[in-house]
Amino acid sequence: MTIKTIISFLFLIQFSILHAQYESPYKCTKKKDAIIYSIGSAGLGLGYYLGTKTPVLNIEQIELLDKNSINRFDRIATSYSSMRAKKASDVFFYGAMAMPSVFVFSKRMRKDVKSIALIYGETLFLTVGITAIAKKAFLRSRPFVYNPDFDINLKLEKNARYAFFSGHASVVSASSFFTAKVFADYYPDSKWKPVVWGAAATIPAITGYLRVRAGKHYPTDVITGYAVGAVIGILIPQIHKRKKRNENIQLSVNPTGGYFSLRF
Repeated sequence: MTIKTIISFLFLIQFSILHAQYESPYKCTKKKDAIIYSIGSAGLGLGYYLGTKTPVLNIEQIELLDKNSINRFDRIATSYSSMRAKKASDVFFYGAMAMPSVFVFSKRMRKDVKSIALIYGETLFLTVGITAIAKKAFLRSRPFVYNPDFDINLKLEKNARYAFFSGHASVVSASSFFTAKVFADYYPDSKWKPVVWGAAATIPAITGYLRVRAGKHYPTDVITGYAVGAVIGILIPQIHKRKKRNENIQLSVNPTGGYFSLRF
């Protein structure tokens, strides 16, 4: 089910690209790209540094944990431990990151592959950087720490404290919405836009559900990750959009003179 969903989404975009008209909507500049990559890199660096300072839980602390101290909305996650859900969420994770690769099927779009790859890199850098900082700053114990069905050694790892917010949800959301945004910008008149946006919204939602079922995250973790990824996935391409020339302004020069007109 999970693999079929991703393949269907990729095929749909590929089919639309092969039958759509091309227009390059983006413009990359060294200054803008350097700033965004610097912010993303700084986030990754800070996240790594904070990770070196993360204290692990000891057995005594784990035994004192009470799931009833968790809000009711999130508490349900402490009773889940599906390994199948975990594996399925990984399929969505890696599959979503490969989504933008479908753009190479368009001959005209291939001319912009470097620009699109650059913008996508910025999207991932920023998403992963912000996610890393949040995880290391909040140090929220994952749901499985409260679940007796999980091995104690897993609960004693640093990763057991990185629940908020979900990296799977944020990365899948960023990749999905980035793909949909780029598709919509290149093919604004495509009849497939509602379907593509719908798929972009659904895939990270399913991923988030699977992470909760796996006992890796609370609902608020995946909701936050979804929102952060969606904002970044749409915002970064939008920042790079080429400004359209004002077609209402016309300037003409001929042998007998010239004229300037402004139409409303």
